[in-house]
Amino acid sequence: MTSSTWQKSSHSGATDNCVEVRTANGLVELRESDDSEVIVRSTPAMFAAFLRSAKAGEFDHHTHPTN
Repeated sequence: MTSSTWQKSSHSGATDNCVEVRTANGLVELRESDDSEVIVRSTPAMFAAFLRSAKAGEFDHHTHPTN
């Protein structure tokens, strides 16, 4: 796994308010473009597991505000 440039989410369109991802030093790194100093690092296997869970809707309840 080689270092790469930040890849912007295709769902963000032309805005700068998005999630970006890259690989660096054998890890997957994520950040929000509007707060680029905060970087979350994960192993490729853990990132793949997160993506599978997100696609399955496991985290959907976090997108709805609670009363």
